[in-house]
Amino acid sequence: MFNSLAVAFVAWGYEVTFLELGAVITAFLGIGLAIRGTRWAWPFYFLSSLLYGWLLWEFALYGTAALQLVFMAAAVWGWFGWGPKGIAPTTLSPRSRLIIVAGGAVAWLALVPVLAAIGDPAPWPDTFVFVFSVIAQVLMVREFAEAWLLWIVVNVVGVALYATQSLWFTSLFYAVLIIMAIVGWRSWQARRAPTSESAIPVTA
Repeated sequence: MFNSLAVAFVAWGYEVTFLELGAVITAFLGIGLAIRGTRWAWPFYFLSSLLYGWLLWEFALYGTAALQLVFMAAAVWGWFGWGPKGIAPTTLSPRSRLIIVAGGAVAWLALVPVLAAIGDPAPWPDTFVFVFSVIAQVLMVREFAEAWLLWIVVNVVGVALYATQSLWFTSLFYAVLIIMAIVGWRSWQARRAPTSESAIPVTA
């Protein structure tokens, strides 16, 4: 019987399971396709989220495990939202950016005690990754280029979070994601639609 937590290979003393390896490979494919702005990114996002949810639950990282359910729902939304022609990225207004960051900070502080109460071993970074990943994913589905800036921050925190939990392969993966998010930001900026939210007057 196949055991998903069986060791696929050992790197520098760290045992990489088939489950973690599969999650990383499918995530790489999804992010690479997202940088290109094609809807085919979303099936790989869905599969990667399913695998990562399973893996993170095994390590009692309940915040980021639950986050994968959000990612799976967003993958379905993104598939239909982007359409067969791909994306036409736009940008947020300064006011919208401030509201999003402030709202995310409030949600982060509110949820930390919840994860701490259910035994999450790293509630502060785990909750941060949970909250701001949800926001980044929604921005990505809505085709806002700022999603990639938020992913850069989330991935930096993710590197530290997974390293402290001895998920070294995933920590290295998140380090690579920082670079991919930078590439994604530049790519979407180059493809940005002429009309963006920042160009639309905001009435009080």
